[in-house]
Amino acid sequence: MAKGKGSTSMTKVAAARIQSATAKANGGKVSKGSFAARAQAAASNAKK
Repeated sequence: MAKGKGSTSMTKVAAARIQSATAKANGGKVSKGSFAARAQAAASNAKK
């Protein structure tokens, strides 16, 4: 794992994996403001 804030960009694939696991654990729901939601936002805003 990378240490330090901002050392590795969140990829869309990684964000999708996090969101999928969260949805499976919560009956298909991903809460606004959850880690999964923030990961998805970070992936969207990552430099291309």
